[in-house]
Amino acid sequence: MHLNRRNRILRQSSAIRSLVVETRLAANDFIVPIFIDEGKNIKTEIASMPGYYRNSLDITVRQVKELWSMGLRSVLIFIKCKDELKDNTGKEAWNKNGLMQQSIKAIKDAVPDMVVMTDVALDPYSSFGHDGIVKEGEIVNDETVEALVKMSISHAEAGADFVAPSDMMDGRIGAIRKGLEENNHTKTGIMAYSAKYASCFYGPFRDALDSAPGFGDKKTYQMDFGNRLEAVKETLMDVEEGADIVMVKPALAYLDIIREVKNAVSVPVSAYNISGEYAMIKAAAKMGWLDEEKAIIETLTAIKRAGADLIATYFAKDAVKLLH
Repeated sequence: MHLNRRNRILRQSSAIRSLVVETRLAANDFIVPIFIDEGKNIKTEIASMPGYYRNSLDITVRQVKELWSMGLRSVLIFIKCKDELKDNTGKEAWNKNGLMQQSIKAIKDAVPDMVVMTDVALDPYSSFGHDGIVKEGEIVNDETVEALVKMSISHAEAGADFVAPSDMMDGRIGAIRKGLEENNHTKTGIMAYSAKYASCFYGPFRDALDSAPGFGDKKTYQMDFGNRLEAVKETLMDVEEGADIVMVKPALAYLDIIREVKNAVSVPVSAYNISGEYAMIKAAAKMGWLDEEKAIIETLTAIKRAGADLIATYFAKDAVKLLH
């Protein structure tokens, strides 16, 4: 048989395949989410996220040094707020001596060049477990945005490189950008959770921070998973309002959205490989149903192939070790 084109020629050996591969993973692709708790020498495994921990700040600092030595260059900070500090205003979120603010300073002191990103949303601080202030059973938008601005300014003052609003309130990116500018934080970036969907895959994360909603759900502010064009609209608005990086969350069930967003914007696109996606691979691997190491690399490659420039993932350390 005579063929002018034999596509298998470029697949016939590992060396050839590595020469022509279109998508490559590297340590610089990853953002490492870290969970921080009060106290000292505390390391609590998250039951629904096997192998992942909520650590006290002293252990966190050691962890961040290790991440840097591995070539990982960015962390995304989440803190667990004490129940007695939670209320419906979220005021602990901008306490200059709060756990988040202490964590930012400690990490920047320990590893000055580590890119520190901070979660900006009220759910860890809310007595209702929602991302905003609640009035008469409604999550109100504008008052929540005012609180998020205070929170962002507080993070910038503590030394955060990027604030990462994950709340999906209308207009919060423009308001945060204005607040940062007016308070002379002109070097602080914004990584906007621009297309954040109301997903069932967030469950393990809420276990990690005890931040499940106390009533109802988050569908009045997070997006309907049936919508595609809405994601592009939301993202373009965030870019117009001043976002430096945009995010799609979750990742695996939303690869098409990552590509739509990538095609629509000229800023870097991040994707969050979330807790439920992590837990699924861990559970299947534990049952012997798939090869965990291969699944990690294939999953992260798919997210990058879809268009993500950056990937927030609980597999970051594992992936770097496998890539090496």
